[in-house]
Amino acid sequence: MKEIRAEILTIGDELLYGQITDTNAQWMSEKLSEAGIRVVRRTTVGDEEEAILHAFEEAESRADILLITGGLGPTADDLTKPLLSKYFNSPLKVHEDALENIRKIFARRGLELTERNRQQAALPESCRYIPNHHGTAPGMWFDKEGKVFVAMPGVPHEMKHMMEFEIIPLLIRQFNPPAIFHRMVRTSGIGESWLAEHIQEWEEALPPNMKLAYLPGLGEVKLRITAFGEHMEGLQRNVDEEFHKLMPLIEQWVYGEGDDTLAKAVGQLLQKEGKKVAAAESCTSGFVGYTLTSVPGSSFYFNGSVVAYQNEIKESILGVKKETLEQYGAVSEQTAREMAEGARKVLKADYGLSTTGVAGPGGGSAEKPVGLVWIAVSNGEQTIAKKLNFTKDRDLNIRYTAAALLNLFRQTLVKNDWQRAGK
Repeated sequence: MKEIRAEILTIGDELLYGQITDTNAQWMSEKLSEAGIRVVRRTTVGDEEEAILHAFEEAESRADILLITGGLGPTADDLTKPLLSKYFNSPLKVHEDALENIRKIFARRGLELTERNRQQAALPESCRYIPNHHGTAPGMWFDKEGKVFVAMPGVPHEMKHMMEFEIIPLLIRQFNPPAIFHRMVRTSGIGESWLAEHIQEWEEALPPNMKLAYLPGLGEVKLRITAFGEHMEGLQRNVDEEFHKLMPLIEQWVYGEGDDTLAKAVGQLLQKEGKKVAAAESCTSGFVGYTLTSVPGSSFYFNGSVVAYQNEIKESILGVKKETLEQYGAVSEQTAREMAEGARKVLKADYGLSTTGVAGPGGGSAEKPVGLVWIAVSNGEQTIAKKLNFTKDRDLNIRYTAAALLNLFRQTLVKNDWQRAGK
């Protein structure tokens, strides 16, 4: 069973300058993986002849397939086509089907077909023409000693249609790639290294055709099993068997699978209980509310959020005691507790959440440095609070705080054990 390896090359100065975000490569990687083709490298080069030709040579030496996007427009800085012509020693010649497609597009738009646009139909003679049903830049397919080069336009909707309906079916027919199956579980509340140590024996016992990947993110670690084989059904069954062995080891940290988010997991638990939640936010400035309401249907369980940045708002709206603020300060366990309790009461919810801390980059002190945060969860009978220490980066601190709070809340909902959840 031969592994089919692909590389993705995106071309354009605008990508290197940061003027355009390369969303094509991520989408292409996902689709190729679904087709059983493994992407081993993604490269971006500017509009420079030497760099592009060198990228062609390197990809040919490493991979079975090179997929290229960008540089197929009608202007002088679009170098992909002439350089493919040079690389394959294949002169350009107007392709009648490509020209007819361009004529139709210009006619529909009521535009005059210029010579510059006509030259978009000039393709290297040795390539296979790939029609572009959504634009004027045709795709090109080259075969060379068992290797395949494919050039596609960089406009995302043009490239995606070409990939799905033309390129991937051709690649599957030509290479007959093995099946690849992925399954991913999402964890929160445990670091990558601790998680790896915890499941080391299980990981070392995985079959040779399976690989485990650790994908750390903001406040979470995703575990992805990838299996390679001849038949998809068998792979799915084998991966499921391994997951049944894995889950008892990590279930206390698992909040979902696949595309699940912490906000979605919390929302599902609240809907199951028929309960409502509200938030009081200081250092997160409304980000907790934003995260919860990013889930469709969140209006069924989210009542609202109070952004209490100033102490007087904490007092007048949330009912935080003046004595608490004077004695312990805004960034304290006591204030976090009273904020959560106040949010629950004021916004008439079953649960109250709160955040208060020093987001940074300024405002810290020796006693309360940048990155110090307190979070709390209240159900009206019990309130738990947790101290956190994050980074010097303001944006990261806000995101980490929201993730930690939602995970703490999730743990209380799952276990209904408020003492253990707060530890």
